[in-house]
Amino acid sequence: MKLTTLEVGLKSRAASAFALEGEALAAFHLAAPPPHIDADASVAWPIAGAKLLKKPPLKIAEELAAALSSDCEAKAVPPGFVNVKFKDAFLFEALKELEDPACFARPDYKAENINLEFVSANPTGPMHLASGRGATLGDSLARIYRALGARVSTEFYVNNVGKQVELLGVSLKARFNGQEPPENGYQGAYLKDMAAALPKEAAGWTDTQFSEHAVTGMLKLHREDMKAFGVEFDRWFLESELHAAGGPAKALATLKERGMAYDKDNAVWFGSSSELESDDKDRVLVKADGRNTYFLNDIAYHLNKFSRGFTRLIDIWGADHHGYVPRMEAAVGALGGGQGKFKVLIHQQVALKRGEELVKMSKRAGDFISLKELVEDVGADACRFFFAARGPHTHLTFDVELAKKKSNDNPVFYVQYVHARIASIFANAAEKGVDPAAGFDQAGIVINADERALMMKLLWLEKTLLDCVRDSSPHHLTTYLTELAANFHSFYDRNKVLDPSNKETSAYRLFLLKAVQGVIARGLGFLGVSAPERM
Repeated sequence: MKLTTLEVGLKSRAASAFALEGEALAAFHLAAPPPHIDADASVAWPIAGAKLLKKPPLKIAEELAAALSSDCEAKAVPPGFVNVKFKDAFLFEALKELEDPACFARPDYKAENINLEFVSANPTGPMHLASGRGATLGDSLARIYRALGARVSTEFYVNNVGKQVELLGVSLKARFNGQEPPENGYQGAYLKDMAAALPKEAAGWTDTQFSEHAVTGMLKLHREDMKAFGVEFDRWFLESELHAAGGPAKALATLKERGMAYDKDNAVWFGSSSELESDDKDRVLVKADGRNTYFLNDIAYHLNKFSRGFTRLIDIWGADHHGYVPRMEAAVGALGGGQGKFKVLIHQQVALKRGEELVKMSKRAGDFISLKELVEDVGADACRFFFAARGPHTHLTFDVELAKKKSNDNPVFYVQYVHARIASIFANAAEKGVDPAAGFDQAGIVINADERALMMKLLWLEKTLLDCVRDSSPHHLTTYLTELAANFHSFYDRNKVLDPSNKETSAYRLFLLKAVQGVIARGLGFLGVSAPERM
């Protein structure tokens, strides 16, 4: 029985005890108590329910504790909490369930078919650090959603049409001819290298051919960068595919059919301000010269996603696109997605710190550290763990020297070391003739405080994953893994695991460490970080 399953049962018992249902018990949930509290979990619902039931919170807590006492040891404490301790049998069975790869799957997620689009960097230059942060966020969320039972398709949208692509071609052509790119062009050394590798026949190329060659080369590098970063997209969707299929025209026709597009000043407009409060003014779809805006093309792309059967769309964008969110929310709402069917996650930029100095970066000027360089310097594991360690709405300063440390000061090393340490313990057990797979009598085990704390921490992984999708951020998971690692070290410092003279205790504690190792591996896997056997 998983922790959330038990929570449902306790919630049902509370509903019966107080003759309540639905929203009245929305705030009822199990939470991890502070370390100084002698309890496995705590319920704060009596405080929230005081107004509804018109009783003092402590009185409600006492009644709730009595109602829950048949399922667990429950105690009411001021000002209105109920602290609970679970039965030992529940702890053992719950730990065994963690071995099931599908143990976190939930019925409410199995109906989801999610399109998760992230990175989608313009193919005008190498991947930068913000691309890495977006890749970490998107790929980790995709892994977590899948663990919860949802179908998820990850997608990279390639903007290979438009002015920026044309400008890239002009910049490459200038480099090929030994000239400087235009002032508003792309100055990076990567174009010098690309130009040097061009065949002599390029002298007769059109601007379009230079653009196509540059995009093809950049896209190849983007694919390689993402693969090295541990990210595999289900689809790389080219904007040119959208135009070839007449997507923008279909989107415009759809909007007109629904009365959401109108003509004014020889242009076509989207009436976003009248559709939803999320946007403050109407937006141009087709300019007076007949050219589509990026806005119309993006609407067409999202209409295409819905046409492919996705029930929910999640886009992950960089901070520079923040102002674009309201109009897209209005547009997708107009296309029939409705509230909750489309969500944009904005992640902030990344600053790079070497020693005590911050590195200044400018992508267009070519003066920046690429994602590839950072991965080669500190490794993909450190990059992904560090990028995931902060919520997307917070600015991130990446400490290169810390990420390279092989010590417990480095959080990813600290967590990975636990996995490797347990692997060495199992190897040591084999050398001493202790069978890690030996069974033990659960009824005869007395769980001490260190063991109980470790057990409960393992069971909170499910809640942690739900927190990650609730807040659309894997930072809860990095915090959880760091705390679990600390729990392990506390346990291991005070408890002997291998004792050939006491096979029962050895088998029990090896069972516990196997569960710790498995949860560490799964947790790191959700982050796209490896779980090494040796370090």
